[in-house]
Amino acid sequence: MLLTKPLALTLLLAASLSATVPAFAQEAVVAAQDKEVLFTSPDPALHANKQVVYHIMRDLLEANNWQDADKYLTERYIQHNPNVASGRQTVVDFFTNVLKVPASPIPEKLGLPVVFVNAEGDLVTVATVRTEKDPKDPSKTYTTTWYDTWRIVDGKADEHWDSAVKQ
Repeated sequence: MLLTKPLALTLLLAASLSATVPAFAQEAVVAAQDKEVLFTSPDPALHANKQVVYHIMRDLLEANNWQDADKYLTERYIQHNPNVASGRQTVVDFFTNVLKVPASPIPEKLGLPVVFVNAEGDLVTVATVRTEKDPKDPSKTYTTTWYDTWRIVDGKADEHWDSAVKQ
């Protein structure tokens, strides 16, 4: 393979940088201090979409008040998580009958460790801190980022993606 000068310089730079960085170095993923402000926007449409997602996260996912799912999820709710089928009732059944997570009072503020919220058009993405066991040393943990994205249609979440793997 013939290396061009720019490619050779790029490879040399990459090799020299990797030699100076520890192989397992990581900056911890940290939640935002004021999570509620992340779910606001000066754009009225984006603000409304972010608020739907805020209530999904706080009222449904955190407080497990799935009896309110029809306020925030469409009936057809398309699910791209490989562990849960589509449909609002299927998702409700998953959390209430499979996971058997009891409902609790809806907190005044969201407790989940939100890193950032991004809204563009009808999509809202939320990144949260996730702590995992180190596969090489189960006595240690590390942080990473979990992503959830919802498509909002007519004021309700109609589609959902996340970073789940098949269980």
